[in-house]
Amino acid sequence: MDSNQPIQAVGRRKTSVARVFLRPGGGRWSINGRSVEDYFPRPAHRARIEGPLQVADSEGEVDVVVRVNGGGLTGQADAIRMGIARALVVQDEDVRPALRESGMLTRDARKVERKKPGRPKARKRFQFSKR
Repeated sequence: MDSNQPIQAVGRRKTSVARVFLRPGGGRWSINGRSVEDYFPRPAHRARIEGPLQVADSEGEVDVVVRVNGGGLTGQADAIRMGIARALVVQDEDVRPALRESGMLTRDARKVERKKPGRPKARKRFQFSKR
């Protein structure tokens, strides 16, 4: 990074949208004004969002500030993961192949299917009765 100007990127997953800001620093995290341990108590979520920094060997070199809304914790974690990966590519284009191979730059387009009329759920049908 050439200056103290933050790099901004957006990540999405299901109904979650994460705005990620990367700044040069000592590895501090802020997610909606809270620490990463406070916001994501599950270690699996924390490991998921730290994945792009591990692949790019940038752990401890950047401060991450995130504004995320919508969805649940897993969708938010994956949105943050994608936003960090995109920001790292803007910072250094050389990490793109490694992030692409680990699947961190691919948008997961799966969303909840809507409920259809005349059915109890999206695809489930009421029990058929011949008589």
